[in-house]
Amino acid sequence: MSKGIYVATMEPNSGKSVVVLGLMRMLLGKTAKVGYFRPIIEDDKNGDLDNHINTVLSYFELDINYKKTFAFTRSEVLDLYNNGKAGKVIDEIIKKYKYLEDRFDIILVEGTDFSNENTNLELDINILISKNLGLPVIIVANGYKKPLDIIVDNTQLAYNTFKEEVKVLSIIVNKNNPDDVKTLKALLIGRIKENTNVAVIPTIKSLSSPTIKEISKALDGTILFGEDMLNNESEHFGVGAMQLRNYLTHLKDNTLVITPGDRADIILGALQANISKNYPKISGIVLTGGLIPEKSILKLIEGLSSIAPIISVKEGTFGVANAIGKIKSKIYAENTEKIETSIATFEKFVDTDKLSNDLITFESEGFTPRMFQYNLLQKALKDKKHIVLPEGYDERILRASARLIDAHVVDLTLIGDEDKILERIKKFDIPLDTSKVNIVSPQKSEHFEDYVDTFYELRKHKNVNLDMAKDMMSDVSYFATMMIYKGHADGMVSGAIHTTAHTLRPALQFIKTKPGVKIVSSVFFMCLDDRISIFGDCAINPNPNAEELAEIAISSAKTAQDFGIEPKVAMLSYSSGASGKGEDVDRVREATEIVMKKAPHIKIEGPIQYDAAVDMRIGKSKLPNSEVAGQASVLIFPDLNTGNNTYKAVQRETGALAIGPMLQGLNKPVNDLSRGCTTDDIYSTVIITAIQAQDF
Repeated sequence: MSKGIYVATMEPNSGKSVVVLGLMRMLLGKTAKVGYFRPIIEDDKNGDLDNHINTVLSYFELDINYKKTFAFTRSEVLDLYNNGKAGKVIDEIIKKYKYLEDRFDIILVEGTDFSNENTNLELDINILISKNLGLPVIIVANGYKKPLDIIVDNTQLAYNTFKEEVKVLSIIVNKNNPDDVKTLKALLIGRIKENTNVAVIPTIKSLSSPTIKEISKALDGTILFGEDMLNNESEHFGVGAMQLRNYLTHLKDNTLVITPGDRADIILGALQANISKNYPKISGIVLTGGLIPEKSILKLIEGLSSIAPIISVKEGTFGVANAIGKIKSKIYAENTEKIETSIATFEKFVDTDKLSNDLITFESEGFTPRMFQYNLLQKALKDKKHIVLPEGYDERILRASARLIDAHVVDLTLIGDEDKILERIKKFDIPLDTSKVNIVSPQKSEHFEDYVDTFYELRKHKNVNLDMAKDMMSDVSYFATMMIYKGHADGMVSGAIHTTAHTLRPALQFIKTKPGVKIVSSVFFMCLDDRISIFGDCAINPNPNAEELAEIAISSAKTAQDFGIEPKVAMLSYSSGASGKGEDVDRVREATEIVMKKAPHIKIEGPIQYDAAVDMRIGKSKLPNSEVAGQASVLIFPDLNTGNNTYKAVQRETGALAIGPMLQGLNKPVNDLSRGCTTDDIYSTVIITAIQAQDF
């Protein structure tokens, strides 16, 4: 079952609240622990609580701290987008959502309220949020006073836009002409032609009519009478400018009377009509022009047995009438009548049984880079590790260190002369708090002599003497690796300046490989737009034989499992299945058979071509009975030439984030960076190294 559901609209004033309230009642009928989250709320200069949040929390008595129910205001999001920090928006939304996900069985997520500006941006943001949270979507459309063909076209366009990125569970078209409900529903079902729940809700007059409270707030009015009746709904409004005998004939049920404050005849006549059996009830009276009735009139009103709400506003009659006509009704926490009507309307026109079943059976197939990175960070935070970085003078290393320390995700040791490192930090204006970082110069370290002696004992059988050991321990890579060996650090990340050989040589000399593991291999986490794929081996082994390929596959499958990715292993070649012949494809076929014997629990397919491994349509056409074809998560390349070029091609052509290489098979985690790495690459590699260290 999905841990949440996302409600998104196509345009302003779609009646999203009706759907949210109905859904909340539906979800609470299935489980007691239902959470609520609004990623982006409207700005409120008065400091009022967001009305949507306040209404849901109050009516359903949800035990959630208000500040935990949203991430940003609209202006904060626009500011971050305008300053090139869109990624920060998604990261913070994921963080806030995950906090609630840990505490509730399911979360109802309500998308943005569309403004008439930035409509395209809001649509994109809603898709991006739902995709990164891995949630199915309910799309709410507005059919008010629109031709049926326009409603159908707009709804299909929105559906097609969303379904490219996320699963659409339901389409709900709100505020429709009651006479068109059946026809519109049939047209939508015929157009969509997929098993998507379609509902059409007619205009409900009591929900679309603004209350006296809303009118007073919009007009900045002063309440003179009837403060306990502000939830009265105004279905009609009319100006009382003619003589009373003529005006009375224009009254309708729940009419709002608009009249200048000095028209005592209209005021009193309307109040009398309100209590008369012969005339409709009025919803209230708006007195315009800033005019207040004389004291004698006010006293008369106070003495009436029954009155309606009366508010005074400063603007003139004509302007007030225009302003009232533009007011869009909202649902407030204290207006329980509208809330209950909303819920009843939802339950009447939406197939809640089907919607519930679709939600229960939904499983998210997407795993976005942002979600993956968030999960990495949370995993590393659960068991904080100490990572050593030998290249302490590099600007990228120092910037990544500042981010890591700020995130409190690892303890760090930088190798190098302290004065030189401090000088570099100052030169590049890097916000690194050096009081929280351990800086070590090898020859000045209190452990230096012990490290020399240890290395000598480990390597004397290779004709290493004490002088040679001292020279080796003066090297930053050897010193940092010895820190891991001696338990003074949990893992090492290097390679921003040094070669792969320089990084790995000391690890192979005395860290060595795990029991039963013959080779060290590598993987990249390829963070594609809609999934995370593991590529191996793209950095270490030039021409692995069948046994080595099999070991790379087994190690890579375990890595996938350790990082929350279901391993479905594709052994790549230039042919799929039994069709190909030749030494290279036979080697891949043999490696696949070895994996099946050594690790029969692993889902594996090979030989298989790249397109058949990742494209469901092609995979099923070539290997229809395969559990891996079209959905591979771990791709094992036949040699370094193929793997290295492919990962770089995918990275450059798709814009994918490539995290790694992460090394597999060592007794302690040591990871090698590319010399072209970025600060982000270093940051991510340190985090995966810390996660690796949790297994030792």
